[in-house]
Amino acid sequence: MFQKTSLTTIIVGVFIVYVLHTCWVMYGIVYTKPCEKPKGDSCITPYLAGKPRLQLSIYTSIRPNAEGGHSLIHKEEEFDVHTRFERLINVSLPKKTRRNGTLYAMVFVHQAGVMPWQDPRQVHLVTQLTTYMLPKPPEVSLIQGQDEHLQQERQSTGGDGEQVRPVSHWRSRLTLNIVAEDFLFDRDALPSDVHRYMRVFNSGKKMFYLPLLFIDELSNRVKDLMEINSSTAELPLTISYDTIALGKLRFWIHMQDAVYSLQQFGFTEKDADEIKGIFVDTNLYFLALTFFVAAFHVSGFLVCYQQKIYLMPVLFPVLWRCFSTIVIFLYLLDEQTSLLVLIPAGIGSLIEVWKVKKAFKIYVVWKGAVPQFLFGKSDESERRTEEYDSLAMKYLSYLLYPLCVGGAVYALVFVKYKSWYSWLINSLVNGMVDFFYFFFPLTCYITYIFIERLFCAYVIV
Repeated sequence: MFQKTSLTTIIVGVFIVYVLHTCWVMYGIVYTKPCEKPKGDSCITPYLAGKPRLQLSIYTSIRPNAEGGHSLIHKEEEFDVHTRFERLINVSLPKKTRRNGTLYAMVFVHQAGVMPWQDPRQVHLVTQLTTYMLPKPPEVSLIQGQDEHLQQERQSTGGDGEQVRPVSHWRSRLTLNIVAEDFLFDRDALPSDVHRYMRVFNSGKKMFYLPLLFIDELSNRVKDLMEINSSTAELPLTISYDTIALGKLRFWIHMQDAVYSLQQFGFTEKDADEIKGIFVDTNLYFLALTFFVAAFHVSGFLVCYQQKIYLMPVLFPVLWRCFSTIVIFLYLLDEQTSLLVLIPAGIGSLIEVWKVKKAFKIYVVWKGAVPQFLFGKSDESERRTEEYDSLAMKYLSYLLYPLCVGGAVYALVFVKYKSWYSWLINSLVNGMVDFFYFFFPLTCYITYIFIERLFCAYVIV
């Protein structure tokens, strides 16, 4: 019995166990067991249930403990925790911050009409409004001949072998959240991730917890950073507030701690930004769906490899996907993307090359140090498929080639790049994006046929 167990069966079994374990862990994060006896002494009641009059105050300071002075930059006197808002303000920068220094924001939620330092029932959090990052490489218009200006900028940023030092950048967004739901915690089963954000006080025999204030660090993206120099007197700051569910708060805390741990291991702000984008720019349900689709894609690759089968109803999508994957890898390499993204993209390119080799029956024969490529014979169905591919590509090229050439010329005239190589790679990427948007229905149909054929082949085998 054990001798007949294949490697694929073992891999699929391990994968199922891993998925079930991941689902159980995620359920434990997003679900919090409420207090079963609301009138008991073991329950912690929300302070917001009494609907107190609150005020939101935000201060800046060059030190996290407000030593050396602080300045009030914004306040919401009639602060309603259930009402979302967004404010755009200008913040004056101290001289120390302009000289490659730091600046902190202290966010207080306290009783209205009372100074936050005089309110015993205030909650506050401290966050950095600045971060250190390497300056962005200079970009110029390639067609206007600004080579001398580009050389001067590169010399000023250390482009001629001189070591580039990180400079202070301004975080132009500050995102605040508060759990507004009236949730009763059980103090005997209080989640550890929520415990550090909770402040409690006793009123008679009851225990109350103050508003759960949270600063969303995942919303701080590299695209929103602004470089600070000595001539910068003030910079804009967008303050956003919205309520947050308890389950999402706990999930966000774990993700934020994970990003912070990676930064402690040497990840730069740009490296961490790519991880933030996975959770911030993508719907969580769609992200979960992507996880399952990617996992089953890997499983299908392993099944095809072991069963020695690889059926492809159309050959052009395989070749197109291989080409686009390699172009994307070169684009990421030119943008100096972190190894966290670059290595998986490179592995994906190698897998796509392997698929092309299998689909086109390409064999490599080495004659000394010179490789020779041989192509296997195609059967009748594969020859008909090639004819359909050629006919489809003939009509698609009537629109595809003008889009690529027109987009490349437009980008050359109106868009700035670091080099001619960057323009070439970006033009190819933009051309692929245009192809995707114009021919997305056809791509969906081809994908459906591929999945159907592969599923039928796997069931038959």
